[in-house]
Amino acid sequence: MFFRGKRAWQVRVVVLAVLAIGLFAYAKRFDPAAEDVDGQRARLANRTAPTRSPRIDAPMLVVDFRTLSSPAMEGRGVGTPGGAKARAYLLERYGEIGLAPAFGKSFEQPFAFTPGRGIRFWRKAFWSARAPIHGVNVVGRIDGTAEPGKCLVISAHYDHLGVRDGKLYPGADDNASGVAALLAAATWFKAHPPRHCLLFAAFDGEEKGLRGAKAFVAAPPVPLGTVLANINFDMLSRNPKGELFAAGLYANPQLRATLDRVRAGTAPTILYGHDHPRPVWDDNDWTHGSDHGVFADQRIPWLYFGVEDHPDYHRPTDTFEKVDLRFYTGVADAMVDVVSAVDATPDERIARTR
Repeated sequence: MFFRGKRAWQVRVVVLAVLAIGLFAYAKRFDPAAEDVDGQRARLANRTAPTRSPRIDAPMLVVDFRTLSSPAMEGRGVGTPGGAKARAYLLERYGEIGLAPAFGKSFEQPFAFTPGRGIRFWRKAFWSARAPIHGVNVVGRIDGTAEPGKCLVISAHYDHLGVRDGKLYPGADDNASGVAALLAAATWFKAHPPRHCLLFAAFDGEEKGLRGAKAFVAAPPVPLGTVLANINFDMLSRNPKGELFAAGLYANPQLRATLDRVRAGTAPTILYGHDHPRPVWDDNDWTHGSDHGVFADQRIPWLYFGVEDHPDYHRPTDTFEKVDLRFYTGVADAMVDVVSAVDATPDERIARTR
């Protein structure tokens, strides 16, 4: 029989106290103050600006960015004519850069998926059969000079929302910006061979649930055990404060020293954060917010670079004309620094430690 009377109240008080202490300790795990973003800003305020020449071809970067975000690409929806146009442009650029095909003689990795039904069960179309959607990843390779059997995957998704209800969603920041930066990095490393193999993966279907990244991990062009890390670019071109976030160090603290050296001399302010665990109702943990989340699930070290959301995120107004090109070219140049730094890091210091 359950406790009654005075003793019952004592037990209940103790149980409630234990629960309160547990909830407090649990909540502290999710304290955003642990990322110390304001402290990071203060410490980086007096950093030394880069003095070297830019590593990227800035005019070509802008051409790639403008082209991929143009109305001609029809918003680059996965499985749409616009997505096919974007893919054709990427295949042309991969060939011009001189990347090697990652899949035998092909850059392309086709995949298919059946879209989810959502929650609109009251609509007649909800009950109709769903046709599969076909996507295609575009992946090129540069062989390593010292560690050819170990690879870094540099990724950015090229799909966006396409055309919805007659409105074009051009997806300039999300994520033509990341793909153009990927192309700029590939151009640099083709002329300056890396130590490790580099796989430049333009993923399709990110906006439909990281579909392209999932297909890549399920059937990679190299054994998954040889992938040292994923470095993912997604939304790099707009922030009024000149700030870019690097997520991933909470899960991969072994990469902090590498990034510390990079961000001490970059033009954009690179802040660490958006990767601490949060309650389920807080979307400020970006661990699974883009394609790097698939690599995180495989316990492969990862880094994600992106700006915080802006008013044009996932809207028809996310256009090339809204981009801060000075900020963006600095970010793209910094991304080459990041990849170079990770490539130069000994393998044992890249490997995941938690």
